[in-house]
Amino acid sequence: MPSATTGSGLAVFPGDSTVRRLVEREFGVVHYSEFDRGGHFAALEVPELVAGDLRDFFGKV
Repeated sequence: MPSATTGSGLAVFPGDSTVRRLVEREFGVVHYSEFDRGGHFAALEVPELVAGDLRDFFGKV
């Protein structure tokens, strides 16, 4: 489980419920993204978006 001192990233795709407020209560969110395409299986549906978002996140931590 991520620690609040390390920082967490959150990506939200269409159809996902907004959980940012819940995550921010427990973990320090340093990266947040919302996408207009993709879905529950985003890594299979839009791998270029997921890969880019991971690069952005890890560039921050």
